[in-house]
Amino acid sequence: MVVLGITGPTGAGKTTLLQEVERLGGAVIDCDAVYHGLLERDTALQSALEREFGPLRDEKGRIDRKKLGRIVFDDPDKLERLNAIAWEAVVGRVQALIEMCRGEGKQFAAVDAIALLESPLKELCQLTVAVLAPSQVRVRRIMAREGISEDYAWARVKAQKPDEYFSQNCDYTLYNDCPTAEEFAQRAQEFLLKNL
Repeated sequence: MVVLGITGPTGAGKTTLLQEVERLGGAVIDCDAVYHGLLERDTALQSALEREFGPLRDEKGRIDRKKLGRIVFDDPDKLERLNAIAWEAVVGRVQALIEMCRGEGKQFAAVDAIALLESPLKELCQLTVAVLAPSQVRVRRIMAREGISEDYAWARVKAQKPDEYFSQNCDYTLYNDCPTAEEFAQRAQEFLLKNL
């Protein structure tokens, strides 16, 4: 089974590529969803976070992600500690999901992670793909998808790593300069059929 790592900045078209993975019978492992699920259910992760950062529960007893964010995002050392704790849990769960896919006879699986290249997840992948798109196109997509202002969308785009970071550190780059999602879906499908 081939494990494909997919990364790239927000609004570039990763979701379209992932939909094509599923359409061709592959599995998709969304690392954001894995992390959020672990925050809800994994008591070992919850305990590790509270040992490191103090009480984090909301009134319903769940880990308060916004509170955790306020603690770490202005402090690079704390953010690094959070990432180390989170990645250990996420990588373990992703490994288990990959084995489940293998057991189900899947020919390939895609690991979707914005921080794929900075994390141990990269080591689980046989191929890595950067999905990139022009900045102004990404801004329009983010505005439409999330209902945010153009200024805020530009701030999000500028806060992310440059395209060169993704293209230089991945095995392949899939550039989304297509005028429609359907055309990019076709390009993504051709890429997958050629490379998997």
